[in-house]
Amino acid sequence: QVQLVESGGGLVQAGGSLRLSCVASGRTFRDYTMGWFRQAPGKERELIAAISWTTAYADSVKGRFTISRDNAKNTAYLQMNSLKPEDTAVYYCVAKSAMVLAPPKSPTLYDYWGQGTQVTVSS
Repeated sequence: QVQLVESGGGLVQAGGSLRLSCVASGRTFRDYTMGWFRQAPGKERELIAAISWTTAYADSVKGRFTISRDNAKNTAYLQMNSLKPEDTAVYYCVAKSAMVLAPPKSPTLYDYWGQGTQVTVSS
């Protein structure tokens, strides 16, 4: 069993930055695909970034968000720059128990989820 704990969410003005962190339990972190989903009120969860053998980003965040990982610290990060009010959502860290060439977009293909952290961007 893997536990994921997110941190770094909060309230920020439009144009600002936040960095989310996700610490994973377990000794095989380097073998996991890691990702971040978000869910805004009334909307479905969407994959915004994932990192495995390659990285993938939603079109809405390309050029603004960067996903990275530190295998020595069992931690994944999401650096969010140039934040917009439409980025307001609950952000979830996810893990898939395999490295893949193309990180999947479907939430059902991820094995573990964090509890979520709120990001609110004011205009």
